[in-house]
Amino acid sequence: MPQPSAFSRRRFLQLSALSSGVILAGQNTTADIRELGPWASPYGKRSRHETAVRDATGIVMQESETPQQALSGTITPSALHYERHHAGIPDINPDTHQLLIHGMVERPLTFSMADLYRMPQTCRTYFLECAGNGEHSFEVGEKTSPQKLCGLFSQSEWCGVALGSLLRETGLKPRASWLLAEGADACLLTRSIPVEQALDNVIVAYAQNGEAVRPAQGYPLRLIVPGCEGNMNVKWLRRIEVSDQPFMTREETSKYSDPLRNGTVRQFSFVMDAKSIITRPTYPMQLEKGWHEIRGVAWSGRGKVKSVEVSDDGGKSWHSADIQPPILNKSSVRFGLLWNWDGTERILTSRATDDTGYVQPSVKELIAIRGKQSLRYHNNTMISWRVQPDGLVTYLRTD
Repeated sequence: MPQPSAFSRRRFLQLSALSSGVILAGQNTTADIRELGPWASPYGKRSRHETAVRDATGIVMQESETPQQALSGTITPSALHYERHHAGIPDINPDTHQLLIHGMVERPLTFSMADLYRMPQTCRTYFLECAGNGEHSFEVGEKTSPQKLCGLFSQSEWCGVALGSLLRETGLKPRASWLLAEGADACLLTRSIPVEQALDNVIVAYAQNGEAVRPAQGYPLRLIVPGCEGNMNVKWLRRIEVSDQPFMTREETSKYSDPLRNGTVRQFSFVMDAKSIITRPTYPMQLEKGWHEIRGVAWSGRGKVKSVEVSDDGGKSWHSADIQPPILNKSSVRFGLLWNWDGTERILTSRATDDTGYVQPSVKELIAIRGKQSLRYHNNTMISWRVQPDGLVTYLRTD
């Protein structure tokens, strides 16, 4: 596969136009433009021709997966942001909702939504990823899309109040080192968070992508813990208790802990490591010979994505992809690489490296370190796609 510097984008577009044909000015390509269309509406909706939806799964539909293969850019539309629920979605009245902060603090305080709206607003773009994202990658067959492999990952712009500001209002006692965040869903989901982590750009968020956080995302208030596994970002946030030790809740002991191959268990594995996935071409696409852009998304909970490489020979050789700015901390990036398919079978794979030097591992590398049984959670291994000689693209398991 040639280096991307050998081919200009302009030349690629010229070749694409010659191979596929162009529509000449004046041709009738749309409906009669003299027909009046719908007028302005109170709340917008997408074109009837766009049909991408989340895929709701589970016995009680406790999660729905983002259609990664249908998206562009780094912001996931709020309506397509993945869902993961432990007891359904509560119906909360923001006028009566309150956030209590108590425990090892100098001044226990209760904040109404009106109180929070009055405080200085913080807005940041961060990804969210369920710790179980990718847990089914060793179970599915070749007819599997990016949505099924990596659908529990999304990114939004989150706005709210810095948690550090609220903790300064209450004051932390000298021995305070852990927080318990509690949601207002039926199971009162709770997670322990180190105070050090809580003071590192954590947001008590009431807005997502320019509007109120949606009910499935924690309306009217949720926690955003940048770069950390999804269920630490407690939805429907109602209480924060400060302590000098972790609370050892269900969601950090029997669940969301990683059994390792040596018989031990890794607990409090908060950070989501560097990961990437090619989103085009993927199943069920059918390719024609010639130029294509291999494109996808990469992210890291450790910091910024430094580079993304792409291979078309199953990892024997690697080529640097172009990363589109902005490159933000604990935020995803889009990558692309121009590629000329010659009609032979190829194996497409991507791998990300972040600014700490961490490199996304292969399946075999991570299994050798942690054991296959641990990859129910924090499976950030490389994902591969087989391009068959007839042009059909399918998922390739490498376990």
